[in-house]
Amino acid sequence: MQRRHDEELPHEVILAIQRVLELKTEQQGDDPLDVLSNEFNPEDVLNELFPDEASLSQLETVQANLAQNQRDLQREIDSWKAELRRDQDPTRMQLIQEMISDLLGQMSRIREKATESEAVVRNITKDIQVLDLAKKNLILSMTTLKRLQMLVNALTQLEDQVGEKKYDDIAQTLAVVKQISASFKPYMSVHRILQVWKRIQQIQGEIRAQLDGEFDAFFLQDPAKPVKPTLIADACAVVDVLGPDVRAHVIDRYVALELKEYRRIFRATDEAGHLDNISRRYAWFRRLLHTHEVEQGRVFPVEWKVGWHLFAKFVGITRDDLSSLLSKAGPSLTVKVLLETLQQTIEFESAMSKKWATPLDGILKATALPPAAPVQSMSSAFEPHLTVFVDAQDKALADMLAPHRGSNATKGRASLDATPRTSTDQDDTHEPPTVVLPSSTELFYFYAQSLEQCAKLSTGQALFDLCTLHKKWLRIYAEDVLGIRLKRPPAQTRKSMDSRFDVAELHQACLLINTADYCQTTALELEEKIKENINVSFKPKVTLQAERDLFMSVISASITVHLRELDSACDAAFTTMARTQWPSLSQVSGQSSYVGELAKMVEQVTDIVKPLVEQKKYLRNLFDKACSLVLTRFTNALVKSRPLKEIGAEQLLIDLQVVKSCLLKLPGDALATSGYTRSLTKSTTRLEALLKVIVTPVDPPEGFILNYTLLVGDASFSNFQKILDLKGTPKAEQNSLLDSFLTITSTKTDLESTSFLSSLDMDPPLTAQLGSTLGSPNASRIALPLATTPGGVSPGGDGVFASLASTPHGGPTTGDGRAGEPGQKREVFSDIRRFVSFGLRRDTQSPA
Repeated sequence: MQRRHDEELPHEVILAIQRVLELKTEQQGDDPLDVLSNEFNPEDVLNELFPDEASLSQLETVQANLAQNQRDLQREIDSWKAELRRDQDPTRMQLIQEMISDLLGQMSRIREKATESEAVVRNITKDIQVLDLAKKNLILSMTTLKRLQMLVNALTQLEDQVGEKKYDDIAQTLAVVKQISASFKPYMSVHRILQVWKRIQQIQGEIRAQLDGEFDAFFLQDPAKPVKPTLIADACAVVDVLGPDVRAHVIDRYVALELKEYRRIFRATDEAGHLDNISRRYAWFRRLLHTHEVEQGRVFPVEWKVGWHLFAKFVGITRDDLSSLLSKAGPSLTVKVLLETLQQTIEFESAMSKKWATPLDGILKATALPPAAPVQSMSSAFEPHLTVFVDAQDKALADMLAPHRGSNATKGRASLDATPRTSTDQDDTHEPPTVVLPSSTELFYFYAQSLEQCAKLSTGQALFDLCTLHKKWLRIYAEDVLGIRLKRPPAQTRKSMDSRFDVAELHQACLLINTADYCQTTALELEEKIKENINVSFKPKVTLQAERDLFMSVISASITVHLRELDSACDAAFTTMARTQWPSLSQVSGQSSYVGELAKMVEQVTDIVKPLVEQKKYLRNLFDKACSLVLTRFTNALVKSRPLKEIGAEQLLIDLQVVKSCLLKLPGDALATSGYTRSLTKSTTRLEALLKVIVTPVDPPEGFILNYTLLVGDASFSNFQKILDLKGTPKAEQNSLLDSFLTITSTKTDLESTSFLSSLDMDPPLTAQLGSTLGSPNASRIALPLATTPGGVSPGGDGVFASLASTPHGGPTTGDGRAGEPGQKREVFSDIRRFVSFGLRRDTQSPA
């Protein structure tokens, strides 16, 4: 059956056809039509036949060649078909099938002959296999009998050596006996072998009993019958052959005898066993260890580490005694006795560890038998009682900070207020200014000492308890020492109208900022130091982040004090601004008088603060919020001064530029940032836009409204009403302007529904509130948590300062500086009553 042209031949079929047709590789390269492949591409062939347009003129020639090729191929196919018909002879196929059948028969007969041959060979070699197995069994029997003979001979020799106490020979012979006897375990059912095995166990028992007598005689050392050290050294070799359990028994026996006197002398009921005599215990053991190494201990092999076993047993006995003594002491245990005893214990354990160049835990683990747990160190017995040390640190901290807490801190504040130190005073006395409170450095110096001392005593629960104590007193210091200084006494008033701000308050706030920053930075170092020394299991629990946040709250509250004093200093200037009769101005002159006073007060406050605050990031934060405060007060005074009229608004524009220039110079060259300048410019631009709209005459209304939409950029009915109220536009004229505003803005769909005027409070308080400002440069570069400050001082305790201490909550701004809320739709008719009246007027005017 003929294939379709789109079907693909299998690769194997193509290779077979090529082999039949004997297609050569070089021929395939001559004519692409000769290649039998599924990847044949007629386009490539056509591109080869007609490489360019000129070759199309040879079309008829190409067609003739192809037709000739087709005829040649057809003749070749016909010849192959004729040859195939000649080869398909039915008689020939029958002959081939008969030959295949004969071949299969011959293969079957060969398989049968092979099976018969295999059976014959197996029968012939059967006797040989039996003989081979018998040979193997005979060799094994002879070898076993030979080993049995060797074992019996060695056992007999061992019995003779035991009677003569030749321990050097016994060690070698016993090792041979144990090695040979190990191969007879599979033959224990044989009576003779079982008898020999029992005899081996019996003679090992005799050797062990004999060795016990030898070692006891050596340990007790009867002067009338001295035991030679060489004899014991050979006996130790026999002990090693007998096994590790025998060695452990010998060592335990020796250790028990050596420490028997120690148990008698240092009983807990005797005076020598009391805690204050702990040094005598260690001195006694040093003498014992020296005697052991010089005399008896020299006979033991080095690998036995008998000195380690002596030390481990001494540690176990002494630890139990210390635990009992410390428990009995109870409340009468003093810190002095505890620390002295623990220090001597740690020094003794360290000396032993250094002597053998091995950690204490390694010595105790190496000497413990596998079923039993290693002995704990003697110093670990003090761990449950180190609360006495921690309690002593608590009391010491309480005594150290007592003069600086509560009412004492208030008295210290009063003395500071009475004698404020200015930079001039410092220059005259040539004394360095107080950067931080001395109590803070004393506190952390005490922390360092107690941490170092505790780390030497314990790195476990006691050190963690000390860390908890440190956290407690950091909180107390932040709240009762630093935070209490931020509270203004209830009866405190300004001393005179000339001094509109309290210099002592500014000085103290700067001192508290530096102290709190020092504390929170050093607290982080303290946390890292504790983690370096404490055990791994306690490390995840060590954190002083909450305490560091308290000190950051102190910094925030101190900045709030600066802002409070700045507000007091500027109060007179803004009061003058609010009381100025702006509608009565007939012409615009230079800057107003209150502006110069305002700039002077701002510069005086900042000049005092700048040199006293160490960290510049807090100054930047202060300047951001000070700028917010000044612009907020300016905006509130502007609103309270309404109506402004055009001339008044022009004068305020000039005053605003002076205020802006003053605020731009506020940080100075060293602290000025592009962000501060950008934010200040954005805030003053909004105020300028407000004043420019007020300056614009209302006649013609279309021009006034168009100017409003260009400068303010919203279609808010209420915001436009605010502008009219600020201008002092009469009510009758307002209605007409409002109708025109609604008519014009209803066709301007590109206007926003809100703007910076949306947050403008038309009835502001006497003090600034950022929630109602037009916006101010208060994007601080540092985050200061101000929700609750230490000592119960609320940042909002003086009115506005809660909002001044953090960034105002305003919506995002648009590209041209207009504020808007994301996703909010434009609502031109926000007042339903005015919407209805506007619709009625439109209906009555339509017929005209």
